[in-house]
Amino acid sequence: MATNLVSLIMKFLTPDMIGRIASTLGLDRNDASTAVSAGVPALLAGLVGATTKPGGPQKIVDAAKQEMGMLDKFSGMLGAAGATSVADRGSSLLASLLGDRDQTALANSVGKYSGLGSAASDSVLGLLTPLVMGAIGQQQGSRGLDAGSVTNLLTSQKDNIAAAIPSGFGRLLGGTGLLDSLGDTAKRAAMAGGETTRAAAASVARTFDDTRRSTAEATSGSTNWLLWAIPAIAIAALLVYLLGRPTEQVVQQGVSTAQGLMVGGVDIGKQVTDSISSVRSTLNGITDAASAQAALPRLQAATSQIDKVSGTLAQLSDGQRKMLAGLVNPAMSTLNQLFDKVLAIPGVAEVIKPTIDALRARLATLTA
Repeated sequence: MATNLVSLIMKFLTPDMIGRIASTLGLDRNDASTAVSAGVPALLAGLVGATTKPGGPQKIVDAAKQEMGMLDKFSGMLGAAGATSVADRGSSLLASLLGDRDQTALANSVGKYSGLGSAASDSVLGLLTPLVMGAIGQQQGSRGLDAGSVTNLLTSQKDNIAAAIPSGFGRLLGGTGLLDSLGDTAKRAAMAGGETTRAAAASVARTFDDTRRSTAEATSGSTNWLLWAIPAIAIAALLVYLLGRPTEQVVQQGVSTAQGLMVGGVDIGKQVTDSISSVRSTLNGITDAASAQAALPRLQAATSQIDKVSGTLAQLSDGQRKMLAGLVNPAMSTLNQLFDKVLAIPGVAEVIKPTIDALRARLATLTA
């Protein structure tokens, strides 16, 4: 089976491990989980970019050799007196690999996405960096560590990295240049997030409009059946698109109501629809206990995001609450089916049932 570095690292970062990271750095556990789920793929994206710079691959090789065995030592370092020095060392290592500008851009983006701020996110990334380098070293082995093999390994991870970047986070990274190394296809996938549905719906609308205009232009020379057939085909395609994607309909509805759900300058309507989209795609990727473990940080991040939205309910008017419920209610049937489906998979419930129960409860508060 092909290596998936993101999955390998996220399987190591269990909820308990993330809790210990949060405790070590004095952070909220949910915020730390959000930062980790965004930080790991973003950090790997930065390393892919580093392989294209002069001397970059060798720097990664040297760092991986330095952190060889970190997966075995990492747990013992957390909570120890020197844990913060490990974070500082990792931060310096990251700066040497990415450069000060990209390191700052990465910390700022993770800070905005998680709500931790750039300083705390820099500490999280500082702890993650030795871990990521240790995973690369473990994967390649000391004998296989050279500039060419590391470049090939990281380059092969582009699609995996893009798929792991949480919905909404890709847009924060879009202007930093950190995603440029993923290639056009993977970069677009990583940045799409909640924009995917919007663009698809707009495309259908444009197609229908173009068809309508073409039909009008053809009136003088076309047969009657063609005049009726072309619009009918366009309408049928639109119906298939809408009926086949219930959750995406919710996302599109969120676009139209988002302006009415701004609280303190924060677009909570968009946060909810992005979270729902992320949960749905994450659940669809769960096939066994291992993939459930890998998906756990993203589900926890979505739960944390929904929890933050729940905290704003007191600030909403009755009309805004109804609007918010109108975003969530139509999605619940599909989500509940997905929840039940993944929990029925052998070994999965033991891994993610507490998180799914918490997520269901958070969503229920938004539907009232």
